Amino acid sequence: MAKSAVEVRKEQKVAPPAPLWPPGLDIWPRFREEMDRAFEDFWRGRPSFPSLARAFGAGPRWGRALMPAPLVPAVDFVEDDKAFRITAELPGMTDKDVDISLSGDVLTIKGEKQEEKEEKGKNYYMSERRFGSFQRSLTLPDGIDRDKIEAVCEKGVLTVTLPKTPEAVEQQKKIEVKAA
Repeated sequence: MAKSAVEVRKEQKVAPPAPLWPPGLDIWPRFREEMDRAFEDFWRGRPSFPSLARAFGAGPRWGRALMPAPLVPAVDFVEDDKAFRITAELPGMTDKDVDISLSGDVLTIKGEKQEEKEEKGKNYYMSERRFGSFQRSLTLPDGIDRDKIEAVCEKGVLTVTLPKTPEAVEQQKKIEVKAA
């Protein structure tokens, strides 16, 4: 698959930050699950009983099993001397499935994947549909040259390069670490 550029749109309005959890999802079941996990990790290796909610499959895990997990790709954010690089794994997606916009200091990456598969045979008919979308917003650090931002999607991996301004590059200074 060849490299293909992804257009980065620049907008004047600031996009709202993405919610920390899906709409309608109460935070307390998640809090309870995290507390249960913390106690289980604390007692790991010692004779104990897991929490009742987790032992019987009740509580947040049971409720979440009925709800589809949100599609939110993991993002790597790396800095070198001349630029910042954001890398996101988007399996099966191409540049046509991804939309990137810059509004103020917020870079928003959106994607939507739709897949339909039909198969007909002598004695059967199979039809599958899969779809999902995501949105990830990141606040950019100071010193980014907004006019030179580039994005490339190759084999399901999106790489957004955020070059530093010449002033930001000049301000970098190596600090020597001395032994005590």
